[in-house]
Amino acid sequence: MRSRYCAFVQGDVAYLLRTWHPRTRPGTPELDPGMRWTGLEILGTSGGSAFHTTGTVEFRASYRGGSLHERSRFERVDGAWVYVDGEFPA
Repeated sequence: MRSRYCAFVQGDVAYLLRTWHPRTRPGTPELDPGMRWTGLEILGTSGGSAFHTTGTVEFRASYRGGSLHERSRFERVDGAWVYVDGEFPA
């Protein structure tokens, strides 16, 4: 999760695509060049250990003027954790 946040901050589309599940990966993610991310707070996790094949991370990513709250699902593909999708808790 932290590495994907850093990729969003740096605009590293190639890394984002490599760490996105092939089943849900978009063609090319459109990043807003004007977005200024200011912090990441991990609110909770479940699964995701060496003994799991799935896991979730709930986080709040702050940007200038607001924040994004998401609960992300990850799966292990060929030994690597990849982002599947997310939901936005109320």
